[in-house]
Amino acid sequence: MKLALVVLVGLILEIFVWIGVGDLVGSMWYVFFWFIAAFFIGLNLVRANAAGLMPQMQQMQMGQMSADPQLTNNLPKILAGILLIIPGLITDVLAILILIPPVQKAFKNMMMKTMMKRQQAMMEKMMGGMMGDMGADSAQNPFADLMRQMQNQQQGGQYHDSSIIDGEAREIEPERKQIDFKDVKK
Repeated sequence: MKLALVVLVGLILEIFVWIGVGDLVGSMWYVFFWFIAAFFIGLNLVRANAAGLMPQMQQMQMGQMSADPQLTNNLPKILAGILLIIPGLITDVLAILILIPPVQKAFKNMMMKTMMKRQQAMMEKMMGGMMGDMGADSAQNPFADLMRQMQNQQQGGQYHDSSIIDGEAREIEPERKQIDFKDVKK
């Protein structure tokens, strides 16, 4: 409900800005041509920066999260491209602001903090369900070491895990069920 209200208010605000800027420049055709140009600029931004995004997102979902700076550098540009594709002067101004390097850095930091909070909440939720009250204590959380490693990788540092246990694996066949023939004569 809140999202629909925000979209509706944004749409009404965009229309008022369109009319105001059209009156200011003398013709609505200039605003229309700006929308066409912004659409193609945004489309090129998205195409150029989203080329390797899907494989990286799939790796992140599978838990093989890497501290790839290319992904975090491209996400603000992709968002700016999407905002440029949406017709509207307010969204175009937001897109141009996102393309400014200090704003991009702040956006990346905010995005990484949000991702870390979500991952930590997910881990706590999973551990709370599996371990009961023991999951609340961070000293007994088996994923605490993994979370520290992921945070350290995202901050650019190297983390060497000293708790690796060497082992050997072997395949075990499950017990085969055999049918007993009690009433069948051989």
